[in-house]
Amino acid sequence: MSATLPERHYASFSEFYPIYLGEHAHRVNRQLHFLGSTLALLCLLLLLLTHQWWWLGVALLCGYGFAWAGHFLVEKNQPATLRHPLYSFMGDWVMYWQMLTGQVSF
Repeated sequence: MSATLPERHYASFSEFYPIYLGEHAHRVNRQLHFLGSTLALLCLLLLLLTHQWWWLGVALLCGYGFAWAGHFLVEKNQPATLRHPLYSFMGDWVMYWQMLTGQVSF
């Protein structure tokens, strides 16, 4: 596997995020993250509409499943979630927004 996020403490999300983006250098990895996050949002919408709580599990499976596939199969690195779960979750949504707005390429 390639290099992963260094084992260290980050003083802030703004310190973490540039390194996080470096762990998502491969376009297909970013696309899988985007697809998984979009499906997760759709599942959460279905949860709100149907009140069927199993959609929450499907949302988590979609969100993390596609992202982890991108890391293990495409990027060949470990997901940041394993070491920095909160910052990683935040990074996913910042990257998602930046992809939607054209700040990060698909």
